[in-house]
Amino acid sequence: MNPSEIEFLRLIDENKGILVKVSRMYMDDHEGRQDLYQEIVYQLWKSYATFKQQSKFSTWMYRVALNTAMVFLKKEKKHQIYDTLEERHDFAEEAYDTDKDEQLNVFYQAVQELNAIEKALIFLFLEGQSHREIAENLGISEVNARVKLNRTKERIQQIIKKYKYEF
Repeated sequence: MNPSEIEFLRLIDENKGILVKVSRMYMDDHEGRQDLYQEIVYQLWKSYATFKQQSKFSTWMYRVALNTAMVFLKKEKKHQIYDTLEERHDFAEEAYDTDKDEQLNVFYQAVQELNAIEKALIFLFLEGQSHREIAENLGISEVNARVKLNRTKERIQQIIKKYKYEF
């Protein structure tokens, strides 16, 4: 392996949490998450040579990962018919014992009903990014990021209430 490949693999390993979270945010089944994870890594590798290091690697990774996830989701929706939230039975896919883990599962199920941009907003918010950073990552104004984020939070609450999930 050449030094560039070694450095790329090190950076991916250091930031793999981002990839796991994006994959979980955009795909609700285990196989879909794995496929998306691999697609993001592939896209990162393809564009790694163009990474100019003008920003942190993680910032660049967010942008590539979210863009890849949005494209991937569009392709997947053309190939699959999604069931309603009530008909999904993949809670058993991951065995959780605590209330907090059950709440997280409910949250991720609700997120599956969001559109790609809303998922990106929530993901970046959960990553602790400021409105300014969210705006930069999504290429929108800070005010727009703030408004869209608030609307998305309200929408998640409505989805959870619609299915009568309790926190």
